[in-house]
Amino acid sequence: MLGSRTPVSRGLLASVGSSLAFAGVYFVTPMLSPASAEAVWGIRNLIAIPMIALALLAVRQWHLATEIVHRVRRTPLLALGILACGFLVAAQLWVFSWAPLHGRGLQVALGYFLLPLVLVIIGRFLYKDRLVWWQWLAAGIAAIGVVFELIRVGGVSWETLLVALGYPVYFVLRRALGTAHLGGMFWEFVSVSLFALAFLVREIGAGTSTAANPALWWAAPLFAVWTGIALMLYISASRLLTMSVFGLVSYLEPALLVVASLLNGERIGAEEWVIYGAVWASVTVLLVGGCVALVRDRRSRQKPPQPDI
Repeated sequence: MLGSRTPVSRGLLASVGSSLAFAGVYFVTPMLSPASAEAVWGIRNLIAIPMIALALLAVRQWHLATEIVHRVRRTPLLALGILACGFLVAAQLWVFSWAPLHGRGLQVALGYFLLPLVLVIIGRFLYKDRLVWWQWLAAGIAAIGVVFELIRVGGVSWETLLVALGYPVYFVLRRALGTAHLGGMFWEFVSVSLFALAFLVREIGAGTSTAANPALWWAAPLFAVWTGIALMLYISASRLLTMSVFGLVSYLEPALLVVASLLNGERIGAEEWVIYGAVWASVTVLLVGGCVALVRDRRSRQKPPQPDI
């Protein structure tokens, strides 16, 4: 029985389920063609709003949403910050749909691999987090791959940069605004809902996509619900697991995104193996170092206190 499991076990199941669900979304997205990525994002955004509201009610945290309303009334400029966060997360959800529709899924997956490394660096220099030697080593290995790519082609793909740099800006802004919780996410999705509705209405009004692929009438809403479930599993995992464990198991998602992209026919070019190899090597260092640190921390907590002499 799921209910009899420990919070850690349930958190691990939720995290793995989330990664599998998001990888499945990535894999089936090309089947929504010829719908535009904007329309796919639109329906995802609109259906996510009631699902986030239900999640807030289920965990008895609706007050997080109402508190933001009171804060906006006292400080109207906060609404602009929430709107900015809404556009930042909308850009991420859009590229998550756009990339597999246009054969650029591997570039986005690479961005998700780089993201934790960028967060490590931001945490060190912006929030003065303490880094251990293996975190510096991982960041250095990834940096070597990025520098090689810069020399080879003069830059890293914009899809990779959007994920690897866009999410950190989003996270930092949410923390600065004091809206880094599910209630903040609810209003972020609401703030851009008119744009989502406009894209969706335009797509339906044109009628070309549904005429070419009539299955979109039922597949697109089902797809949106599927992504909403994946999001809820992700949020549940973040609540049930410690940040360290949550960060480690989250590496499963970009690995599965690579698999989904390869199954959709994309290929890693011979000249791209340097940056992919460097990033995967740095991820391996983070995983091994993180696992060792967790084991040591658990052992130190289980070690009985020494009696006073």
